[in-house]
Amino acid sequence: MFLVGFMGAGKSSVGRALGQLLGWVFEDLDVRIEREAGSTIAEMFQAFGEQHFRRVERIILQDVLLELRGGANRVIALGGGTFAQEENHKILQASGVPTVFLAAPLEELWQRCQADPRAERPLRTSADKFRETYKAREKFYRNASVRVETEGKAVEAIAAEIAGVLKSLRTEQGEVE
Repeated sequence: MFLVGFMGAGKSSVGRALGQLLGWVFEDLDVRIEREAGSTIAEMFQAFGEQHFRRVERIILQDVLLELRGGANRVIALGGGTFAQEENHKILQASGVPTVFLAAPLEELWQRCQADPRAERPLRTSADKFRETYKAREKFYRNASVRVETEGKAVEAIAAEIAGVLKSLRTEQGEVE
């Protein structure tokens, strides 16, 4: 399953907690990209531009989808822009793998990002750019399989909510628990 949402939504924190709760491996796509590329995302943006980064991201995302088709149970946190790239969005929707949108008010997302100065976020340059980027991506996020509101909730509570939704999705699809 994939966790989608804007920067600061809690995809990595919730993903780790959810993976633990389900007994599944957690993977952060951005961490895998950096490991496989041998540089940080910020360095890729600076040296080669966003378009190059998005090509690398798509290739690695396709590798992950192949692994999931092989039967791996994983929780994967996508980068904030991954699901909002038209081609990525189409292949994720066509994959049948559940996508969960972690939703929070824009102001809360901004505050979370500001509170974590260690996080390198190449597209977090100003409050106006932040808002503009969110508005451009929001229409994609809304097409996720499931929407979970995160405002004011603890990470563990969000993970438990998603686990419950996942269980009901699997039951609806006729999978045996």
